[in-house]
Amino acid sequence: METTVNDSAGARPGYGRLLRTRGAWTFLLPGFLARQPFAMLTIGILLLVQNTTGSYTTAGAVSATAGVSMALFAPQSGKLADRFGQAAVLLPGIVVHAAAISLLITLALSHAPLWALFVAAVPAGASTPQIGPMVRARWAAKLEGSPLMATSAAFESVTDEFTFVIGPVLATALCTGVHASAGLIAEAVLTVVGGVLFATQRRTQPEPGRTAAGSRQKGSSALSVPGVRVLIFAFLGIGSVFGGMQMSLTAFTKEIGEPGINGLLYGAFAAGNMIAGIICGTVAWRSTPQRRLLAAYPLLALATTPLWAVHAVPLLGGLGLVVGLCIAPALITGYTLVESLVPAGSRTEAFTWLTGAVGLGQAAGSTVAGRLVDSHSASTGFLVPLCGTTLALVVLLALRNRLAPEAAASRIVERGVGHREPVSVD
Repeated sequence: METTVNDSAGARPGYGRLLRTRGAWTFLLPGFLARQPFAMLTIGILLLVQNTTGSYTTAGAVSATAGVSMALFAPQSGKLADRFGQAAVLLPGIVVHAAAISLLITLALSHAPLWALFVAAVPAGASTPQIGPMVRARWAAKLEGSPLMATSAAFESVTDEFTFVIGPVLATALCTGVHASAGLIAEAVLTVVGGVLFATQRRTQPEPGRTAAGSRQKGSSALSVPGVRVLIFAFLGIGSVFGGMQMSLTAFTKEIGEPGINGLLYGAFAAGNMIAGIICGTVAWRSTPQRRLLAAYPLLALATTPLWAVHAVPLLGGLGLVVGLCIAPALITGYTLVESLVPAGSRTEAFTWLTGAVGLGQAAGSTVAGRLVDSHSASTGFLVPLCGTTLALVVLLALRNRLAPEAAASRIVERGVGHREPVSVD
């Protein structure tokens, strides 16, 4: 029996109700399998190239090339998925990705010239399936207008964090315990198997925008929505926290002669993110997502402030936990805002812009933090999360009016994008 939006609106949101949504498990299970490669790609490339070249600098550069390529091409993949359907984009993308990974492995193991590795890394990153945004788009299609939208955003945030715990560990174990290329081979296999299983679940995918009456104007983009551009700045700041924390914690533990506790410290940071994400999904929020984001983001910037001045391991672990607790509310609320800001026919693209912004912020944060560490000390690397979130907060506060759904709706009408029609949800 289907439940309408109005029926769902009166129910208290929660994970139990969310997971009882009809058809949800048909895309959640294959989606979870297919999104693991997203977290395995860059670490798999890093370990393979380092093993074959003996250079961390070279390995890091090739890995970063794939990561940046992934972030830059993801929105185009999302736009095509909105227009032609997720399966139409996923299936050929899976073939290209498997071929690109195979080429990269072959080149690395045959000690090909460095330029060839960089060239192969571009399609490997660009063709990475954007399963997370596609899952979010399916939730949005099913739950439009329902209070469970915030719950689904929290659920996906926790799933993403869990993915970034499992994926790198799996890739590292395979590369170090089996073969240098085993991590990337597993990444390609999971991409093909999980991607095909996910793509075949056509009943739950959003209706393609090219056939949805009035859902989008030909050539329109989620980036034309001012609120999406503001959220991209916010997510770049969040990405700088991930990148800055990863690099700085690694350098800090090595500097004090305890590299083995790096996993423990970063685990505290990740645990904070997961705990806050779980809690956010159980709260029946009364305030608007715009207000919640404007409240959560200053707390994130504040939490990053003392990191650079801390030199005691227990205190740094505690502060990392607090920073993680502050990330999830901002991240989840940003994704939740997409539902009210972006027409249904552009949401996959919008989600990929935000996911790509986190990736770009992470790459930039890691690079800048690494330079600061090399030039000064490990502690200076922690200035990157502070500066990144502070700059993003200034933009967020200055352009906060663009996050209002009313402003987005007026601009959408002006640009010729039709109104969304009410739909029923499971």
